[in-house]
Amino acid sequence: MIGLVNYAKEPHSVELRELPVPEVGEEDVLLKVQAVAICGSDLHQYAGKPSWTVNYPVVLGHEFAGFVAKLGNRVKGFKEGDRVVSETAALLPPDSAFIRQGLYHLEPKRLGFGYGVDGAMAPFVKVPARCLHHVPASLSLEEAALTEPCCVAYNAVCVNSRIRPGDTVAVIGPGPIGLLCAAMASLSGAGRLIVIGMPADAKRLEIAKRVGADTILGAQGENVTEWVRNFGDGYGVDLVIDAAGVSASLKLGLDIVRPAGQITKVGWGPQPFNFSLDQLVQKAVTLQGSFSHNWLMWEKVLLLLASGKIDLQPLLGRISPLSEWREAFEEMHSGAIVKGVLKP
Repeated sequence: MIGLVNYAKEPHSVELRELPVPEVGEEDVLLKVQAVAICGSDLHQYAGKPSWTVNYPVVLGHEFAGFVAKLGNRVKGFKEGDRVVSETAALLPPDSAFIRQGLYHLEPKRLGFGYGVDGAMAPFVKVPARCLHHVPASLSLEEAALTEPCCVAYNAVCVNSRIRPGDTVAVIGPGPIGLLCAAMASLSGAGRLIVIGMPADAKRLEIAKRVGADTILGAQGENVTEWVRNFGDGYGVDLVIDAAGVSASLKLGLDIVRPAGQITKVGWGPQPFNFSLDQLVQKAVTLQGSFSHNWLMWEKVLLLLASGKIDLQPLLGRISPLSEWREAFEEMHSGAIVKGVLKP
């Protein structure tokens, strides 16, 4: 089979290679991949700029859906031909204290598809059966492949954030996760939803309107802090979702959040702060990190997707064969599309 391999850390060390079909263990399934979405982390690895340890060479891809092609002897609850989607925690230490707490997604020794073990940008991928969820009949596999980023957003907004109907919510960063966070905030009853970007994000900010944003800022180079100061009662927004990850976005979040408000940081960024956190203290702001997801979140998100309460069509910019991976990567990197899906 032909898979997309990231073979070294140097920039653009990604190519299609001939690979063996994986052998499955007793508690694994062999999944025939029908759709695999491109994540920002795939782009970071392609650019040679991951801020995590990568086990080179590795097949990329951790957002995927497909059919069960083969089952291990001890697998229950699934049969050949089932439509499934997979979580990302491919390998977990069996003695983990976090597994015992139901927090396996926070286990520091976990290894995920696409960086720790071979991922799904190939016709077949080996998946532990514990990672699988059935895909409802009303949901296409191309949309189901986006369940994982939806779960990241669900965890950030609906689990780790305090949001009440009528709250003013600002999302910084209109990338895929930011737009999905905006959709989750709208679904959770945000009274005013603001999505913030930069002039280069103009296309994605327009898409933000389609997922529920009432106001978009940054496309024209507006002074966001000044705009918020003149909005409502002038104290700021109830909740900031930092989906950009750079130091400047957290600084902006501290500037625009109201006293006793909350900032949830879901975006990654290795840069040093280089600014004071005194506003965090002065405003008594809650700063919350949010990472990954767990089994129950996947079940809830699949229900929301199947019912149409989350509409992924505004984000699906390109569905193409695996052979066109480079074009899809470049279109996502440039911002021409929000999300690309490959079909191995």
